[in-house]
Amino acid sequence: MPRAMTSEEIRAFLIHGTRTAKLATSGPSGQPHVMPVWFALDGEELVFTTWGDSVKGRNLRRDPRAAIVVDDEVAPYAFVHIRGHVRLSEDLEEMLRFATAIGGRYMGADRAEEFGRRNAVPGELLVHLHPDRVIATSRRRWRLRRGGNEPLITRRRRPRTP
Repeated sequence: MPRAMTSEEIRAFLIHGTRTAKLATSGPSGQPHVMPVWFALDGEELVFTTWGDSVKGRNLRRDPRAAIVVDDEVAPYAFVHIRGHVRLSEDLEEMLRFATAIGGRYMGADRAEEFGRRNAVPGELLVHLHPDRVIATSRRRWRLRRGGNEPLITRRRRPRTP
């Protein structure tokens, strides 16, 4: 059975490695728009940049509600889903700080500053997603067992009581 993650586990999961968030926004007629984004954390908020005239940018300017999913794409699978509202900023100094942090995470420390300067420009938006609801599931109780050529996911079973 999956189990809920603690706040500390959620934070550790989100900052681990280079997992990409899948951002969902609503188009003008309500149609969903989902795109991957690189992100950093600022306290409880998930932070990313996007071009202001992109579909994401236009959708978020019109409707500040958004959702993201960050998942572990290998067994035993886990995910964090955050639903909330965004605050948009065009402050270039703040944007440079976060874009550099995001660049360091995804491009490596040697390219962090280059990525930050490339993305902290007029026309770009800094997006802070404030969580209204978080759903996070870990399947740590599941273990991967190799049998034959294919991995088989099995669940530890509790002994039956008579």
